[in-house]
Amino acid sequence: MNDQNLNPSGLPALSDRDVIDVDVVIQGAGPAGATLACCLAGAGIRVAMLDRMDLGSMEAPAFDGRAYAIAAGARVLLERAGIWQLLPWPVGPIDEIRISDGKVGRRASPLFLHFDQKEAGQGSFGWMVEARALRIAINRRIAQLPNLQLFAPVEAEIAFNDDAIKAQIIGGPCLRASLAVGADGRRSKLREQAGIGLVTLPYGQSGIVCAVAHEKPHNNVALEHFLPGGPFAQLPMHGTELAPHLSALVWTERTSFAARLMALPDEVFIREALRRLGPHLGAIRLVGPKWSYPLTLQHASRYVDRRLALIADAAHGMHPIAGQGLNVGFRDVESLVELLTDAHRAGGDLGDVALLAAYESRRRPDNLKMLLATDLLDRLFSSNNPLLRLARDVGIASVHRLPGLKKRFMREAMAK
Repeated sequence: MNDQNLNPSGLPALSDRDVIDVDVVIQGAGPAGATLACCLAGAGIRVAMLDRMDLGSMEAPAFDGRAYAIAAGARVLLERAGIWQLLPWPVGPIDEIRISDGKVGRRASPLFLHFDQKEAGQGSFGWMVEARALRIAINRRIAQLPNLQLFAPVEAEIAFNDDAIKAQIIGGPCLRASLAVGADGRRSKLREQAGIGLVTLPYGQSGIVCAVAHEKPHNNVALEHFLPGGPFAQLPMHGTELAPHLSALVWTERTSFAARLMALPDEVFIREALRRLGPHLGAIRLVGPKWSYPLTLQHASRYVDRRLALIADAAHGMHPIAGQGLNVGFRDVESLVELLTDAHRAGGDLGDVALLAAYESRRRPDNLKMLLATDLLDRLFSSNNPLLRLARDVGIASVHRLPGLKKRFMREAMAK
């Protein structure tokens, strides 16, 4: 645990008259941190949310090609937060998922796994939501909540003791709260400040993200095609006036090759994408810019410290092979919301050691299971070894033909 003084080093001592009292301070206003803030504020808990970025600038009208795959379980949480209802335009449902194995430019294995939401009987597996659409909805919801104060863009120093935390906003007010939540991403400043260790495993791969318009409709079908360089996913999005048939691509390659792909002219890049996608959607064209980022597994040695809880990427980061990274972060939010609202109704201490221990015990095993599962999947499916290819093809076909096991996989895809 930390032994910091209540006042950050170099800052003047403050009287109680200089301090704004809230219940929870959240560092980071991304989807996970903002959803937590909206849920808590909607339950009558006083929340202050801090971020280094100007949230309004993220509503830029230009389409940038980035989107989130929101699982069915995560949608329920976003509805509870009052965010889903404020999305500014329709989202793309994922009603079917087709998983196959193959080599670039060659016919895929005839053995495949196909999920259909009609078999699951619980509605769509998930929805593709544009990043800017989710930000617009979050910003609208923040403005509706009197118990939620947003400070952005700001820098802040947060200090902890046994009774409270104080967050001194540089050039602004000082906040006092029972709990600080680190929702500040993979390079979490609060995690580092608390001295929480981090297990890191670079994959030597990079993810490429973009959106493409295509000639034929996708019929709400998502494709995950496993290739030696890594998985290649096509995810159905809701179309626009200029691109009525639209999909997101999430494309994994070895980092050196990904860099070469990113440097290609758009028409050559699209030709390489089409070799992996196949002809079922007809001709394709790039819509918006391309994005690339290195892929790394990371896991915090613990999720809590004195009056501190870590959520989402601040606590764990996984391979995007199953598309569950953000959805697992939303499960962190769901658990913390339940514990904090129960404690608030009972008049308890929101930074209590037992409460934080309960949060970690709920989330750590589930997150570790997903981290290991995605790591294993990447290692298994990113190999071109003939024996491994045969084993995974047989495994894919077996799941497809076993209804009970198949339904279990579908429930996991929905994150319910």
